[in-house]
Amino acid sequence: MKQIAQYQDGRLELQEVPRPVPPPGGVLVRTTHSVISIGTEKMKVEQAKMNLLQKAKARPDQVRKVIDTARNIGWKSAYEKVRNRLSSPTPLGYSAAGIVEAVDEGNSRFRVGDRVACGGAECAFHAEYIAVPDMLAAKVPEHVPMWQAAYTTLLSIAMQAVRQTEPRLGDRVLVMGQGLVGLLVTGLLKANGARVMAVDLEESRRAHASAMGAERVVVSTSQDLQNEVREWTDGHGVDAAVVCVGTDSNAPIEQCADALRDRGRMVDVGITKIELPWRIFANKELDVRFSRSYGPGRYDPSYEWGGADYPIGYVRWTEQRNFQACLHLLSEGEIDLGAITTRHVKFGDALPVYQSLGDGGSQDVGVVMEYGEPDDAPDQAEAKPATEPADIPSARRLAKPVNRLDVIGAGNFARTMLLPSLKGRIPLGTIVNNTALSANHVRDKFGFAEAASDPAAALGQAGDGAVLIGTRNHLHAPMVMAALKSGRHVFVEKPLCLSRAELDEIDATIADHPQSVQVGFNRRFAPASVELKRRLDRVPGPKSASYRVYAGKLDAGHWYANQDESGGRVISEGCHFLDYFCFLFGSRPVRVTAQSTWSAGGAPPLPDSVTAQAEFADGSSGQLIYSAEGDTTYPKEHCTVYGSGIVADITNFQSLAIYQRGSRKRFRYSSKGHAEQMAAWLAFLRGEAEHPLPYAGARQSMRLTFAVLESIREARSVEV
Repeated sequence: MKQIAQYQDGRLELQEVPRPVPPPGGVLVRTTHSVISIGTEKMKVEQAKMNLLQKAKARPDQVRKVIDTARNIGWKSAYEKVRNRLSSPTPLGYSAAGIVEAVDEGNSRFRVGDRVACGGAECAFHAEYIAVPDMLAAKVPEHVPMWQAAYTTLLSIAMQAVRQTEPRLGDRVLVMGQGLVGLLVTGLLKANGARVMAVDLEESRRAHASAMGAERVVVSTSQDLQNEVREWTDGHGVDAAVVCVGTDSNAPIEQCADALRDRGRMVDVGITKIELPWRIFANKELDVRFSRSYGPGRYDPSYEWGGADYPIGYVRWTEQRNFQACLHLLSEGEIDLGAITTRHVKFGDALPVYQSLGDGGSQDVGVVMEYGEPDDAPDQAEAKPATEPADIPSARRLAKPVNRLDVIGAGNFARTMLLPSLKGRIPLGTIVNNTALSANHVRDKFGFAEAASDPAAALGQAGDGAVLIGTRNHLHAPMVMAALKSGRHVFVEKPLCLSRAELDEIDATIADHPQSVQVGFNRRFAPASVELKRRLDRVPGPKSASYRVYAGKLDAGHWYANQDESGGRVISEGCHFLDYFCFLFGSRPVRVTAQSTWSAGGAPPLPDSVTAQAEFADGSSGQLIYSAEGDTTYPKEHCTVYGSGIVADITNFQSLAIYQRGSRKRFRYSSKGHAEQMAAWLAFLRGEAEHPLPYAGARQSMRLTFAVLESIREARSVEV
């Protein structure tokens, strides 16, 4: 793997180094993004280029260490020790994000494939792989881009400074220095309800500070800071000042002291010279505090590397909990990192960025490094979160009602479960069926205008109408795409399609022909489901569900036994129950592990007895047991859901039992949701309601279904 190495003679190199292993209790992370800390890393680059005398002046603390060493081991040995130190490369970087590649056996929080933010100058380097202890990594929420998550450590530095400042709603706070950390402090203070005056030497920082929420920006090289403070605070002075600069001058400290009101608070974040003039600090009785990096736990090896967390009752905000709080703010959109990110660069092109930092020609604030796939990395295609198509306009309420519905496929299921709910409720156009006699019968029974045996009679008509597709499964995908191209809204019986390739084709068709598609996942609409969902939505936290289906043996003569027509029982029937998990949890499926149980009579072409365990992004889990083996006296479908303070049982969607608050309530029903789904779709077609099941939801369920088959074939967990 490659890593940036800095030498004390000023050289910077992108070196090939061995890949690390997870530390005890930690993780190995494949880096996707890291952020250059402009202030800290610029200082390191500049110091590396100094001669020995300049280095000694810049770091007198290190000179004292050398003198102490020489007293103990002699000047010659001390010189050799210093020379070896100066000739050794050091890493750069401490704020990164990536994907977990390996987990130490002592870790129980993370698993391979997790997206994590990482911190620590001892581990979160600018490198393709980093080995991070448990306490210096935090899971990235689903909707936070990885480039933003890479800012987490820097955000935590700013957050700890804000915590030390203890701002109250409406406090006026001066932030001295609008470098990267100073800007983040400004943004967090604004999010905390404080009013911020941002101060910097450079005019170029004015726009960035305003974008981060500063109420007033003062460029001290061209404006009088004390007059600005007096006017902004009605002569009282600011309630607090946060020092985010690094300088050899004591001027920023003195300026902040002058700006503070009586008994105000000063918090130092930057590495800067601090001398406290007695007169002003004593007369005002100022409170001076220091902010320790990412928060409590920093520099404590028993915490960071030993995993010994501090009890929350005694230390509310540790560096780990600061990481989590920062990621939550990002997930809520409270911090605009785009406003301060001045450049995205490829990891391999990073050295010129450091060159510009060293020669003083850079105006960068936030620089994000992007890492491609390393040459020796395994294929990560399945580990990447699925990209869902954007919501299509027609999924929302229609401006104009649909005035014609054509139906393709009028078998016994459509005639029994679907068409009775449509008759007399919407103008029915053409009914298409393979058998002309059957088509005529359905036309007369349900009031269609025309009957045909060629699907082109319905699919060839362009306009604002709708099409219901109830054919055999292998025809679903091509007919859906043909209907979309003719400009019609579509209802298609499950499954939507029989392969990932067909799903990709439908995606492409919808992108060019943005009409709505609804799949016949009727169990979502059953009255028992509606009542259960209403109650589950009131329960916090993840849920667990077990769905048991006794499907019975499949007749060899049934068309479901024809793999080419049906796709097999997992696709044609299992998709129903996997979709039900998505409905119950309202969360995105992330991975699934599945296995098949072959029947005693031999292996069918595709599995018809399957057990699948699906994991969801919110921590929920669903177990499906779909079996051809069993006894007919057992209910065909039985679903049990466990949540915080609730257990629920649905049996064949005819009964619902709710166990909650120490009591049991029973409900009786008579519908599996077919009529209710038709009614909801008709309300959409008439422009009375939004789409009841947008395409993105059905697509997600089909992806989960295909992942189950892939898991069976490859005997492994599969990312959805």
